[in-house]
Amino acid sequence: MSEGKRDPLKFAYWVPNVSGGLVISSIEQRTHWGIDYNRKLAQIAEQSGFEYALSQIRFTAGYGADNQHESVSFSHALLAATEKLRVIAAVLPGPWHPALLAKQIATISHITNGRVDVNVVSGWFRGEFSAIGEPWLDHDERYRRSEEFIKAIRGIWTEDSYNLRGDFYRFSDYSMKPKPVGGIPQIFQGGSSRAARDMAARVSDWYFTNGNTPEGLKAQVDDIRTKEKAFGKTWRTRIGMNAFGIVRETEAEAQAILKEVIDKAIPEAVNGFKHEVQNAGNASPEREGNWAKSTFQDLVQYNDGFRSNLIGTPEQVAARIIEHKRAGADLILMGFLHFQEEVEYFGKHVIPLVRELEAQENQALQAAE
Repeated sequence: MSEGKRDPLKFAYWVPNVSGGLVISSIEQRTHWGIDYNRKLAQIAEQSGFEYALSQIRFTAGYGADNQHESVSFSHALLAATEKLRVIAAVLPGPWHPALLAKQIATISHITNGRVDVNVVSGWFRGEFSAIGEPWLDHDERYRRSEEFIKAIRGIWTEDSYNLRGDFYRFSDYSMKPKPVGGIPQIFQGGSSRAARDMAARVSDWYFTNGNTPEGLKAQVDDIRTKEKAFGKTWRTRIGMNAFGIVRETEAEAQAILKEVIDKAIPEAVNGFKHEVQNAGNASPEREGNWAKSTFQDLVQYNDGFRSNLIGTPEQVAARIIEHKRAGADLILMGFLHFQEEVEYFGKHVIPLVRELEAQENQALQAAE
């Protein structure tokens, strides 16, 4: 079966638990970082066909993010307000120790019937680490630490007497009970560098990538598949891609909103963000990390979401989503200007079209067999 003919594509949304919205622009963004807004948003998303939500992790202000709720406890609150939605809590090795995270997630798993997952963020904001007194490791060392962190939490969750003598963490006959319920929580990670893709191909369940064209996404996926075989990985890494959706009744209306976002970009903040993230991306030995080649327009949306081109009518956006699925995407991670309204609109007008196109492709595949 080809990469484009798999299970139905999954949809996730960025949890706006950090203030400022998801574009660095003075355009109106009807969103809020508070818990009341986010509880309602989670309920709307669950009812609209979204299966996952991804909370953000930030420790300090910057680039419009003046207020930041902690991700694990905030994720728990959203899980308590929903029944089916899975929430992915983003964490940073360094501030988090694997024993603490393993215990937190196992407990939340019991409280929420196993609907919590983890996104291990290796770190891109050097100033954040300096502000809280955490060492800032070199690029590939950050990924080595993250890989050891993932091995540790998975070991704690699956073994009764866990031992590790790593370069970053030590465990001696550690037994944590109770274990998570409903299976081991899924482990997500991000990154575009050689080190990030290798880590995904060795240990992660999911690989998040920044927004991209179908061709660019396919190159990343093909590389991970090759590396999985080389490393002898026994399960398939699933692929999630970031996208920013501007879906309107006409393409002209959607493109006009994109133009307004760019025209109202805040240059000082965008360039400050560019300096921080491109230093991180270019620090990889091959200079191919996240944002290493992002333009000013790309960086107005934090994770290159405009590059995925989910901007247009529902029919256009659904067709482009299928192109990304053919390129290897298993999940699309969505951001919006006006979260509550647009998540609901997307669920009503785009996701059903995607399901229709998926059904047509499956029928064509069956007919060809």
